Amino acid sequence: MSLLQLHQPRVSISVETATPIELRGVTKDYQTPAGSFTALRGIDLTVQPGEFVAVVGKSGSGKSTLLNLLAGIDRPTSGEVIVNGAPIHTFSEDQVAIWRGRNIGVVFQFFQLLPTLTVQENLLLAMDFCGAIPSAQRESRANELLELVGVTDQADKLPSALSGGQQQRAAIARALANDPPVLVADEPTGNLDSVNADLVLELFRQFAQNGKTVLMVTHEREISQYVTRTVCLADGQIV
Repeated sequence: MSLLQLHQPRVSISVETATPIELRGVTKDYQTPAGSFTALRGIDLTVQPGEFVAVVGKSGSGKSTLLNLLAGIDRPTSGEVIVNGAPIHTFSEDQVAIWRGRNIGVVFQFFQLLPTLTVQENLLLAMDFCGAIPSAQRESRANELLELVGVTDQADKLPSALSGGQQQRAAIARALANDPPVLVADEPTGNLDSVNADLVLELFRQFAQNGKTVLMVTHEREISQYVTRTVCLADGQIV
């Protein structure tokens, strides 16, 4: 039985109707002391609602650059990046920051939980920053999300008191705090043992089955039982 079936959460996880992810002719160049380096070359990619897509490739293939463009952390040199109907490549830094909180959840390899806040407080801060969830509902939503990922008993602990797998599941709960339609994850199982890695992948799979759109970049290839599609990057191109 899965975590989602075990906990039967009451938390709302809604879905938008716009195409979640569209990349059109996306190229990304970086300037280095050795000259210009092209990380992505003319990428076209569409991800539909309810898909769990894995982007795989060797180190330096452009996977993290792709994720940073989708999260609005970086901008394309050319091409269009449209997430949940928004052309984020045209947004200012302030517009991207506001948009990101409501539309996309980001899960990092190294968890990125604030070390001086409890696990529950990490989720509450994400909701406070965005303002998408009414104040009166935030604490109950945080608790329900922690129940969803199976770490409700860790709510009042600092992240340092949790195992790596527990921290990653708490980070996933934080990424869901404002109910974004899209989740992107950067090597989310890279620091986990096989048991916790499988738990995280199963969570993502079930989020997609419930209508969320999930895109994960990873070097792992033994994930076919979880994802709906695999996209392979090599030298900045889809192959």
